[in-house]
Amino acid sequence: MKGVKPLILAGIVAASAAVHANDLNTVIDKSSEINNLAAQSQTKIDKIADSMQGRLQQFKTLNKEIDGLAVYNAQLTKQLNNQIEEMESINLSMDQVSIIERQITPLMLRMITGLEQFVALDVPFLKQERKQRLESLNAMMARADISSSEKFRRVLEAYQVEVDYGRTIEAYTALLDVDNKEREVDFLRIGRLELIYLTRDGKQAGSWDQQSQSFVALPDSTISQINKGLRIARKQLAPDMLTLPIHAAE
Repeated sequence: MKGVKPLILAGIVAASAAVHANDLNTVIDKSSEINNLAAQSQTKIDKIADSMQGRLQQFKTLNKEIDGLAVYNAQLTKQLNNQIEEMESINLSMDQVSIIERQITPLMLRMITGLEQFVALDVPFLKQERKQRLESLNAMMARADISSSEKFRRVLEAYQVEVDYGRTIEAYTALLDVDNKEREVDFLRIGRLELIYLTRDGKQAGSWDQQSQSFVALPDSTISQINKGLRIARKQLAPDMLTLPIHAAE
């Protein structure tokens, strides 16, 4: 019987150890579960913190954009107010513009008529070109799709072309009635001072006489100077002195 007690005691100890081992495993498992839950909670907290930081940064960025938009809107408001004032000013001047438009058309018609009269009395150079320019101006005045400002610009442009004729030298080829026969000739225009022709064979020359309103023959001695003038006008020679008779100017 004495040997039985130690066995019982050993069994009790073993059972107690098993119980403690089970409790310890349970505690360890619970501890691991708590750690896992804590880690998961920390991960969620970190994500929330990151999200909050991102939202805070986004909020700051939006605030800056709002401030910029406020400045931009203030500038637009100033511009809009200026445009409104300008529109009011334009509306106030509309009546005056209408009056000016009614006056500018008769003025342009008088200018074109004056130009026609001037060309008719002028030295007869580039007759076809100048005639077409005048016809174009008259046709333009009847068109409704061209503004008054554009019409006026073209009329002034035609006047400027005529002014430029008076200070340039030019050579061109055209047909001319010479001795009752239409011939191709070279014309030399020196401003409005002189208009001279030379037949293509270089044998006959003449100049415009404003008093008789006709071309008069020139002596053969002038032909070399006329040829020189033609070459100067065509930029084949450098500018130089010319000795020519004067008939056109008045």
